[in-house]
Amino acid sequence: MSVLVYTENWDGKFKKATFELVSYAAKVAEMIGSTVSAVSIGKVDETELGKLGNYGADKILKVESENLKSLDNQVYTDILAQAAIAESAQVIIILHNNTGKAVASRLSVRLKAAVGAGLIKLPVSTEPFTVCKKVFSGKAFANVVLKTDVKVLTLMQNSFELVETENKASVESFAAEVSEPKTVVKDVQKQTGKILLTDAEIVVSGGRGMKSSDNWGVIEELAGVLEAATACSRPVSDEGWRPHEEHTGQTGKIIAPNLYIAAGISGAIQHMAGISSSKCIVAINTDSDAPVFEYADYGIVGDALKVLPALTNAVKEAKNK
Repeated sequence: MSVLVYTENWDGKFKKATFELVSYAAKVAEMIGSTVSAVSIGKVDETELGKLGNYGADKILKVESENLKSLDNQVYTDILAQAAIAESAQVIIILHNNTGKAVASRLSVRLKAAVGAGLIKLPVSTEPFTVCKKVFSGKAFANVVLKTDVKVLTLMQNSFELVETENKASVESFAAEVSEPKTVVKDVQKQTGKILLTDAEIVVSGGRGMKSSDNWGVIEELAGVLEAATACSRPVSDEGWRPHEEHTGQTGKIIAPNLYIAAGISGAIQHMAGISSSKCIVAINTDSDAPVFEYADYGIVGDALKVLPALTNAVKEAKNK
């Protein structure tokens, strides 16, 4: 019996979230007295694959095919199901992102496995197998018992610390049957020159309290000195002040940066549901009774248009020391 972890890559490279996932899988394997088998789908060189061993993978199964140049949920599910059966996987762990959510549900049906989705920490117990997740838009926690023989877990990004090991993983080709994808991607246009919101360690976000799209320069300036991504609340993107790709919240992107600065955001539950997993939340609002202060680790009552430039100057001074 093993713990199987799907190690997603981006253009042949692994990101911090993937290593975090492998560290988590290694700990789960330790809890159930098992080993970790990582599945890599697509073209990744041997050096990059070897990094997975540094975070606890014992074995790496690589699958390469011309049919895997772009994500097809059904094809990826087929491969992971085959790997799970070959490795007698008891637990399958996937990142809780768009890919993970699409694949986990299909994998659950294929393997008749219970799903623990959006987990934020290690299982509470293994007998019975109990996992913890946020519910009611992050207002409460639920312990969920998974009773099936095989379990599928999806882990929220930034929910588990990276743990480097002395482990060296063996790399072997996995002869999976790769079916023809039903969807063909003809063109990919990637955003360049900006830190992707879902990858950012620091995010500076603005709401309607910024008053106008013309005032967004102070958000972008602070983000620049912090090497952060920019984001916004839904009303801002609906008004057309900012692109929809920056919208965070229950109906937008769900993120978990180390630092989230909310400027002029009231803190509606729908918005907080998308950012509540942030390690540190700093709120700036003129209304001392704004709901966002209930979630914030640090709060500043004041005009964001005055506070943000002061923060930017403070960061610049600190960097120059």
